Amino acid sequence: MPLEIERKFLVDGDAWRAAARRRERYAQGYLAGSERCSVRVRLGDGRAWLGVKGRLSAATRLEYEYPIPPAEAEELLERLCALGTVEKWRHFVPYAGREWEVDEFLGDNSGLVVAELELESEDARFERPAWIGAEVTSDPRYLNTALAQRPWRTWTEKGGRTA
Repeated sequence: MPLEIERKFLVDGDAWRAAARRRERYAQGYLAGSERCSVRVRLGDGRAWLGVKGRLSAATRLEYEYPIPPAEAEELLERLCALGTVEKWRHFVPYAGREWEVDEFLGDNSGLVVAELELESEDARFERPAWIGAEVTSDPRYLNTALAQRPWRTWTEKGGRTA
């Protein structure tokens, strides 16, 4: 059973940028989705995937990903992603022996910057960089599925500081 255990945080400031070792641009759209399960197509860096995620808890999900041809991903994004799309730069930032993924959202979610850390267990210990702000792991508004349907820029109340 493929599990993704991930904690999610708002980012405070730009100090993380100096440590970023690479970045990739992603476009992803949702064929189906709810707080419990989503079916997504993702296109980035000349590669594409079809993914299914099922929520088991706030931080743990079943995650299945299958490579698909990029041309098919483009067609799915254009024609079938009725639940909306999300575009972002994903920056890979090493810190204290772990790799953080910092998502800098574009379009209607522009201004939102979120850091994610994949862990081996929900209670795994990790060191927090100074640029990590409020934890939003349990806030369903920060799920990419939710951001595709209700973009961050439309929110009247936005917690924490972003970039």
